[in-house]
Amino acid sequence: MKWNIPNILTVLRIVLIPVFVGIFYLPAEMISAHLANLSATIVFALATVTDWLDGYLARRLNQTSAFGAFLDPVADKLMVAAALIVLVEFDRVGAIIALIIIGREIAISALREWMAALGEGKSVGVAMIGKLKTGFQMAAIMFLLYYDQLWVLDTYLVGTILIYIAAFLTLLSMAYYLRAAWPMMMTRD
Repeated sequence: MKWNIPNILTVLRIVLIPVFVGIFYLPAEMISAHLANLSATIVFALATVTDWLDGYLARRLNQTSAFGAFLDPVADKLMVAAALIVLVEFDRVGAIIALIIIGREIAISALREWMAALGEGKSVGVAMIGKLKTGFQMAAIMFLLYYDQLWVLDTYLVGTILIYIAAFLTLLSMAYYLRAAWPMMMTRD
């Protein structure tokens, strides 16, 4: 593995996962519920920014690597899965929504690996529908993590609406990627 700025940012994102989850399990005497929500939201937002930044820097500095290409999507999926599991445990997201999102991530990751092994990885490369899904998903998770009233904004309500939109886009994007891979699925064993 080559240690460069993009790879360090990706590893940092993975290291932030136990920090992010641990915030919610600190004793109430150490941290108020509001401060836990705020802190977890900030850590998740930082991870989201590093996700964008590592990809940008890898391309800009010409520091792409096979390790980074492998680890970046793993880090993203681990962070989202951890956030959704915490949100389910604290009754901020329904288990079905979390299963839809996490299940899609696993299925599409497997599909991409299979297609790459066949030399057809570009046919299931990241599409605009996937980026749109990710945007709604990340925004929804941040609102649901924050959970507290933000001025006049009911973050739980906004987060809930956004997570339902994200779940719909999750299914839509999964259908898009499956459709793109369908010809190969029908001709390969």
